[in-house]
Amino acid sequence: METSSGIPVKAVYTADDLGGLPEAARVGRPGEYPYTRGIHPTMYRGRLWTMRQFAGFGAAEDTNRRFHYLLEHGQTGLSVAFDMPTLMGYDSDHPRALGEVGREGVAVDSLADMEVLFEGIPLDQATTSMTINAPANVLLAMYVAMADRQGIPRDRLGGTTQTDMLKEFIAQKEWIVPPRPSLRLIQDMLVFGTRELPRWNVISISGYHIREAGSTAVQELAFTLADGIAYVEAGLAAGLELDAFAPRLSFFFDVHNDFFEEIAKFRAARRMWARIMRERFGSKEPRSWWLRTHAQTAGVSLTAQQPLNNIARVALQALAAVLGGAQSLHTNSMDETYSLPTEEAVTVALRTQQILAHESGVTATADPLGGSYFVETLTGQVEEAAWEYIRKIDDLGGMVAAVEAGYPQREIAEASYRFQLQVERRERIIVGVNEFAAAEEPAIPTLRIDPEVEPRQASRTREVRSGRDGARADRCLSALRKAAEGHDNTMEHVLECVKAYATLGEICDVFRGVYGEYREPAVV
Repeated sequence: METSSGIPVKAVYTADDLGGLPEAARVGRPGEYPYTRGIHPTMYRGRLWTMRQFAGFGAAEDTNRRFHYLLEHGQTGLSVAFDMPTLMGYDSDHPRALGEVGREGVAVDSLADMEVLFEGIPLDQATTSMTINAPANVLLAMYVAMADRQGIPRDRLGGTTQTDMLKEFIAQKEWIVPPRPSLRLIQDMLVFGTRELPRWNVISISGYHIREAGSTAVQELAFTLADGIAYVEAGLAAGLELDAFAPRLSFFFDVHNDFFEEIAKFRAARRMWARIMRERFGSKEPRSWWLRTHAQTAGVSLTAQQPLNNIARVALQALAAVLGGAQSLHTNSMDETYSLPTEEAVTVALRTQQILAHESGVTATADPLGGSYFVETLTGQVEEAAWEYIRKIDDLGGMVAAVEAGYPQREIAEASYRFQLQVERRERIIVGVNEFAAAEEPAIPTLRIDPEVEPRQASRTREVRSGRDGARADRCLSALRKAAEGHDNTMEHVLECVKAYATLGEICDVFRGVYGEYREPAVV
């Protein structure tokens, strides 16, 4: 037998297997370099992971109600899902937005929408994660503008913008401008965040979408850390001190079905990042060595067949994330292959985390699987396989060059193809799909988006444009264009545009005009 990444698994492991591990992979203590066993000495005895359920649909007021519902039911952090037009930098009244407004997330076109989205939520008390990449600078500027208007000091704002454009080019495919100008805009965000937002994670380096695109666990780990290396290099190239910005980099990993491999992946990730930061970049600050990670159960593993089975899948994946030492967790809802989750389904998903936290006993000790012959051996094997990929990417000239050459894209495509062949040949069993199928599938409730959301949202956006100080908005957009054409930091200009109620699409059109739109080359 073998893991999902193709690592052979023996029938039994003994102390002899640990003897073959290099010294750097030996078991230490939680809270000690290289943090294989966790970045905190007491782990969840000191503080539970943040239960951060991903939410967003319809217009801003719809998602605001869902946020309040989740907070009332015990969620401890907010996580915003945006709709496709927002993710691609288009306003809701753009022709390309037709049929997609509010469908897979919330529509946010201007500061007016953002103010409704967070109505009644104290920004200096809640931590907010925003899964936004290409227009991340615009959404972060809206959040900061809200705080400025409310008189909340910027150093009180806590949260994360994903801002990981490299994984977009590798896997998720939601972009605006080409890779190198995208990296320039991220540099501007890093500089702004380091100076203005000490509690904000400007980049959440994301393996989740790489895994959802079909990668193996090893590829997810390797490509994510290689992306992280590129962002550290970008911060240094922007003139930042390494230990001024590195502690605010965070990560985001998938949690798939191969239980022990997923646990090994998290443990290997911490060890590898600690070594990258201390040995490759020469960091002197231990907090820069920490790999702090959010985790989300694997959406791609959920099945439309027998959807109640997804509750069991999510519970096992969530347990793997906790045993692996994640700092934050989202559990998927059983109905997500049909629609955005209903309140009942999302409540079950949240209760799954709460049962793990308060009933299972897994929080009683840090890294309870530490020292397991199998887990320690597998952690070392996952690590070494990931280093092989990173060495290859270094040989190609780094992750940006590798993406431009299509290397990670091809590797993921081949892994996805191999997986599908295994399913079709029934070498890999998916319960309810290629084995244990049911003659009839039960009907389950689904969430339906009001068809009036789109015309209402488009109308609201036009009203914002007609009701603002048009001359001020034009001046701000013109200043942003000059900054993008030159070398000035664009973030302050984006912030001024947002405060003048320039829309998301107008701001992103400035970048399209200066840098051009990205067209993905064919990858065979």
